[in-house]
Amino acid sequence: MAAAKDEKTLAELAQQFDVHPNQITTWRSQLLQGAAGVFGSEMRNEAAEPAIDVKTLHAKIGELTLANDFLAGALGKAGLLPSAKR
Repeated sequence: MAAAKDEKTLAELAQQFDVHPNQITTWRSQLLQGAAGVFGSEMRNEAAEPAIDVKTLHAKIGELTLANDFLAGALGKAGLLPSAKR
C-alpha cells in the first residue's frame, strides 16, 4: 500500500520493509492490476455459485436409497446384517 501511495521512493520503501526494490515493484503492479476487480463486476461473476439442479439431486437420493435398501435386505437374508429390514 505504501508503494501505491507514492509518498516515499522505491529505495526508501525497500530499506524500510527490508525487501528488494524489484519485489516492491512486482507487488505494486499486482495491486494495481487486481484492485479494479475488487470493486467491479469481474469478481462477482467468479464468486457466484453454480445453480443447483434439485431434480437431479432428488433422483440421485432415490437411487442411492433403493441401492441401500436392496443391499440391506440381501445382507439380512445372508445373515450378515442382523438388523436389516426384511
